[in-house]
Amino acid sequence: MNLTRRRWVILLACCLINLCLGSIYSWSVFASSMADFLSNTTGVKLTTGDLAIVYTIANSVGPITMITGGWFNDKFGPKNVILVGGLMFGGGMVISGFATSVNFLIVSYGLISGLGLGMAYGSTISSCIKFFPDKRGLIGGITTAVYGFSSVILPPIITLIVNASDATVAFKAVGGVFLVVVCVSALTIIPCPQGFVPEGWTPPATNAGLGGVNKDWKEMLKSPIFYIMLLLLTCGAFSGMMIISQTSAVAKNLVGMSALAASTAVSVLALFNVAGRISAGYISDKIGRINTLAVACVLSVIGLILLYLTSEGNIMYFYAGISVVGISFGSFMGVFPGFTADQFGPRNNSVNFGIMFIGFALAGYFGPTVMRNVYATDGAYQRAFLISCALCVAGLMLTFVYRFVKKKQVN
Repeated sequence: MNLTRRRWVILLACCLINLCLGSIYSWSVFASSMADFLSNTTGVKLTTGDLAIVYTIANSVGPITMITGGWFNDKFGPKNVILVGGLMFGGGMVISGFATSVNFLIVSYGLISGLGLGMAYGSTISSCIKFFPDKRGLIGGITTAVYGFSSVILPPIITLIVNASDATVAFKAVGGVFLVVVCVSALTIIPCPQGFVPEGWTPPATNAGLGGVNKDWKEMLKSPIFYIMLLLLTCGAFSGMMIISQTSAVAKNLVGMSALAASTAVSVLALFNVAGRISAGYISDKIGRINTLAVACVLSVIGLILLYLTSEGNIMYFYAGISVVGISFGSFMGVFPGFTADQFGPRNNSVNFGIMFIGFALAGYFGPTVMRNVYATDGAYQRAFLISCALCVAGLMLTFVYRFVKKKQVN
């Protein structure tokens, strides 16, 4: 099988891997049952809030192994990197099934699984981007969308296991399956040859990222464009991370939804997040990455205004708001892998995108923190929506700064 055809097999393998890795978004399903289990085991009453630190750490450590694993990926190929990442991710979940305390979970799930997730996820994205220079936006959208879609299909499965037994059994069963799926899928992934061009496609001469310009991380950090893109990613992902982290609570406290209705809102947001990743990735191949991101910033502002205007019982505004924010957030997550490769070249994209992903990690920390602190102080979310709206406007301004600096570099 030639590489132009085999790349689709590699894409399928990477999608299967990301479907497993995206289970991190299902943490709340594990946390609720695990809090009860640990409360009964230790005699100390615990809530899902007490376990939130586990999820925060798992998300925060990802960029570490995206960068280090990316270096090994660029030098020695993705298969071994994903194998190690899969062993850590699935193994960490299995070990979590033996947890006897929150600190145990911090090490097993927060650190081991979190570090494994970053290592495997970074390699899958980079591998696909390299094999599809003709469809970077679309492929970046698909691979990240599958990661997000995991939050739609896995929670019901995990819930069934938890209801039939408990969270410890769910951790062991799901972790074991993920370990096998990720490691077996990794065996089909090969390094992309330098300068690979699919049959029947000619690289545009005007796009440096598709041509011969390949900057390593040191050269990338010397470029002012990198810092503009990093800030743009932070501003663009802020609203999504802020709302995704507490969608259920916002639905209940802001609109007055029942727990069942609030869980539906979580699924709706996830679906629009997935749709945004694929559609924006495809559109960015047609109209350009920066134009697509500018539109995403405008959409986020609209969505946040709708949420600001939402009051108790106003379901229409609420669903419209979270749907638009979901599309905007998905757009940033789908476009940025290809955007980074376009700007700095595909050869070192594993490391470069891992460093760029720090912008997402910043949004993942500050977004939920702002939402939580504002609600604790005000008893309402409106001020958090305004803060996020201001950052989206700043992101829109950064798209114009990017164009100005880029034009200056070309001239």
